[in-house]
Amino acid sequence: MSNPALTEAVYYILLSLIQPMHGYGIMQNVEQLSNGRVKLAAGTLYGAINTLLEKGWITALTGEKDSRKKEYQITEQGRQMLAAELGRLRELLDNGKRILEEK
Repeated sequence: MSNPALTEAVYYILLSLIQPMHGYGIMQNVEQLSNGRVKLAAGTLYGAINTLLEKGWITALTGEKDSRKKEYQITEQGRQMLAAELGRLRELLDNGKRILEEK
């Protein structure tokens, strides 16, 4: 499978990083996007960020040298993964609707 399913946390992190954002901002945005259902702990967030950086799905932006807040942004490859996941989720939704409406 060339496009594995994304975890919910990774999906929301990538979605958040359409706009450059620092870690705490990502945590807040994910909670807002999920209507408070998904709350990322710092360890979960920064573990995911490190993995996404290694995969090339996000990039760290160069900021001011005296700033402790590092900002991140999604890359083109990350956008492609996000689009693939959206397609996968649509397929799941469509199949579920179709099967439930038949019964």
